[in-house]
Amino acid sequence: MNKFYLGILYIVPTPIGNLSDITHRALKTLKDVQIIAVENIKHTSILLKHFNIKNRLFLMNKDNETKQSDNLIKELKKGKNIALVSNAGTPIINDPGNFLIKKCHFFNIKVIPLPGACAAITALSASGIMNNRFCYEGFLPSKKKLRCNLLKSLKEETRTIIFYESKYRIIESIQDIIEQIDKNRYIVIAREITKKWECIHGEKAKLMLEWLKEDRCRYKGEMVIIIDGFKNLKKDHLSQKILETFTTLRNFISLKTSVLVTSKIHNINKNNLYQYAIKNKHDK
Repeated sequence: MNKFYLGILYIVPTPIGNLSDITHRALKTLKDVQIIAVENIKHTSILLKHFNIKNRLFLMNKDNETKQSDNLIKELKKGKNIALVSNAGTPIINDPGNFLIKKCHFFNIKVIPLPGACAAITALSASGIMNNRFCYEGFLPSKKKLRCNLLKSLKEETRTIIFYESKYRIIESIQDIIEQIDKNRYIVIAREITKKWECIHGEKAKLMLEWLKEDRCRYKGEMVIIIDGFKNLKKDHLSQKILETFTTLRNFISLKTSVLVTSKIHNINKNNLYQYAIKNKHDK
């Protein structure tokens, strides 16, 4: 198929609150394309009306994404250019559209991403927490068991952790962070980023819970939770993962080799592990 006749899919970020945050390039793209694929027609219409943009809107949400992606691919094959937007922020991040993009790559249809607003990155930049290494986990699970299992698995994650959370579960989620990670772990809550009631507040987890409970207004709106990464302050601390690796290796190879390999895998001091092995009679 001749690429010359194919349309282009543009990924267009929209403001996460303050309409002034939209870029000139985003506005031009929304005006110039033949179709705008939207997550919610009513929501996007407000944005377009504000900037006096009239265009054809095409609904694609999580319920009809597979079918609508096929329809959009047909339009792209006809040479029509399409802009993909979400309700707010950068599309695809927790929003529908990934299936469409995969199909574009399969059919050699050009995909052009525009830079723009993203709540997670905006909040991280103002958090004061280490930001050179981080992991984004999206929305915390709504069910307590799943949420606790996820938090427990991240207890020794050394990178900064970013979550989204709603006002309906923020208190429960902070309580679970206290129980599953650490009551003294430093966290930041960034609420209503770029909006009138924007608030960025950092505390140890147990103090954050108290702060939130003091005033219900403190947990209204959309929130980003940023958790400081795990810091092993004790040189002789050996995590469960380290001990499991060592024990497994010890069943097959010598003590010296087990200690050496485990220390290399987990980047720890081999002398601490060797002392642990001696104390716990792993030297036999």
